[in-house]
Amino acid sequence: MHVVVTGALVENGAVLLVHRSPARRAYPDLWDLPGGHVEAGESELQALAREMREELGVRIVTESASRRGDLHLGSGDDAVRVGVWHVGDWVGSPTNRAPDEHDDIAWVGISELSGLPLVHGGLAALVGSLPEPDRLPRHDEARTG
Repeated sequence: MHVVVTGALVENGAVLLVHRSPARRAYPDLWDLPGGHVEAGESELQALAREMREELGVRIVTESASRRGDLHLGSGDDAVRVGVWHVGDWVGSPTNRAPDEHDDIAWVGISELSGLPLVHGGLAALVGSLPEPDRLPRHDEARTG
């Protein structure tokens, strides 16, 4: 079984999604949370921090991350367990740093998720149940003011 982690960055009633490139072998042309495979010797939280840095260019505040549950995809040799994490705080502005994997990223209103082609049908309900924290200004925004 493959183990994957994803992170839900939520702000102002919206979640950041990545659109999987139509050329991807697995789950092409679908919207998903950013994330990726857990490498040997990594914890899920370590993998989440690495993937958010590699894919979005943000540094998550690991103390703000909470594991919210699992989604399951595929079967047999292609089975994937996806650990879904809520990321309450991060440093930096998300940008698409993995254009070979994702052809777009977007902030999507949580109420709009059910109308999108998502990797997993349970994703909308899981993200919809996430609390939105009372946020201070972004760390990078606080420096620009």
